Amino acid sequence: MDYVIFIASLALLIIGADFIVRESERIALHFKIPAFIIGATLIAVGTSLPEMAASMTASYNHKSELAVSNVLGSVTFNITLVLGILFLLGKQIHPKRDLFAKDSAWALFPVLIFLLVGFDGLVDRFEGTVFVLLMLGYVMFLIYDAKELLVVDEELEKEKFAWTKSLALLAAGFTLVVGGAHYTIDSATAIALTWGVSEWFIGLFLISFGTSLPELVVSIMAVKKGNADMAIGNIIGSNVANFTMVLGGSALVSPLLINTKLYAFDILLAVLASVMLLFITANRLYNKSGGIALLLVLALFVHNALSTI
Repeated sequence: MDYVIFIASLALLIIGADFIVRESERIALHFKIPAFIIGATLIAVGTSLPEMAASMTASYNHKSELAVSNVLGSVTFNITLVLGILFLLGKQIHPKRDLFAKDSAWALFPVLIFLLVGFDGLVDRFEGTVFVLLMLGYVMFLIYDAKELLVVDEELEKEKFAWTKSLALLAAGFTLVVGGAHYTIDSATAIALTWGVSEWFIGLFLISFGTSLPELVVSIMAVKKGNADMAIGNIIGSNVANFTMVLGGSALVSPLLINTKLYAFDILLAVLASVMLLFITANRLYNKSGGIALLLVLALFVHNALSTI
């Protein structure tokens, strides 16, 4: 029964996050907020809502391992699985934007800061505040600089706006996110006890995979529409949000304990994936070779995770 609850609650979490993103975009369009501002905030924050809800709920319940491993697993899956599939399936991916020159620092700084603050095995509330401020800085950067990267849903622009419908869906979205996150964490903990594995494994592998699905869907749709900039930018933005907003927000809820020695390999794989993303953007390896390299790292990640069972 725990498995059914886990899958159902994870689905509700993702559906609720989608409601929130779409209705927030609809309301922003109603108030004629510039499209690039909408895109900046939604790309940076929207697809990371499931991770944020799951990790903050885990932190509230004093389950630091679930909160942190969800972040690390999501970052690893986003880069290796999502981009790996995109580069293999995409016939021609030629982003117009110089992603390395404009976005590499934002992709790297949160990783380095995480390594520094997590070295002592604790991410406290002050360090969580630093992460959140870094996220605000990233959003401001996107608003200022990334107009060509960011787009809004054309179908939403055409729809007639209705406050009653929009607020009802927004309320439903928040309800689903909160409820979905709560039951996801509870059922994941029960599954961990049943399997005899750590909560770290559940967060690193199961929850992070499920919460990475929105990034996969958004990125595939973007590539199909010929918007490679948005697809890759979505992954960069999501990873920045994971290392700043999600991790920082969770630390603000409750200080996070990290056994860096025990989980050093998982941490290093997330760092390796981030460095590979920088290498790919620097050399513009948006092709099958880049995809295969990322999927090899994914295979290493999966093998190591499963070997702990």
